Amino acid sequence: MKIRTQRDVEVAEVTVGDGHRGNALSSADWRELEQTFRRLAREAELRVVVVRGQGGMFSSGSDVREWVEADVADVADSFAAMEAACTAIEDLPVPVIAQVEGVAAGAGCQLALACDLQVMAESARIGMPIARLGILVSPAFAARLAVLAGPGVARELLYTGRLVPAAEAVSLGLATRCVPDEELATATRRLVLAISRHPGAAVRAAKHAVGAVLTPAWAAAKAQTGGPPVAFDDFQRGIATFLRDPRAASP
Repeated sequence: MKIRTQRDVEVAEVTVGDGHRGNALSSADWRELEQTFRRLAREAELRVVVVRGQGGMFSSGSDVREWVEADVADVADSFAAMEAACTAIEDLPVPVIAQVEGVAAGAGCQLALACDLQVMAESARIGMPIARLGILVSPAFAARLAVLAGPGVARELLYTGRLVPAAEAVSLGLATRCVPDEELATATRRLVLAISRHPGAAVRAAKHAVGAVLTPAWAAAKAQTGGPPVAFDDFQRGIATFLRDPRAASP
């Protein structure tokens, strides 16, 4: 099982991955993550959710192994499952904190940016190194970067696939805090306490209000139903290269 939830009455912690292959998530994992957040959305006493990875890594994204010899429709279904999970996180009425260590790359980056706040370990990195795999960026992918960091930063990161160190991620607006690696869990807990000590209705209203401001940008991005999710021949070559040597397909 790659999606685990621990909770008390007011706080839930959702752990993704199994500590192997960079906590890459399959289509089934993304669907389970979506359902987890849809269930949490019905919990009236919930105040905060923390999302973290297993074993010192946030997430390297989607599990590319299921795309070997897949057709375009299968890949599109996988991307749709990932997008639905991120949307479920964004729709949750309470704050969601990403506790990021290791790498948040590709779909893992989208997962972190779908959260309201991102606390990053100093050694962590975040970015979208997907162009080398022949993945065609969707408006929703681009929007999560552009809304937080602006179109210029979004373009640079999508064009180059560069992974951004934690301190720079904060300066660009892609993360909320950068803390020493050994203080990551403590810093996250402090942020949880700082949020949960306020009346739940007020915090929910704050999340709703910020979301209302962002609605026009999101509506425009999600209204654009695009074409195929990948340049298929380039995609298959990129996947084959990545599976032979992940470093060869990484920036």
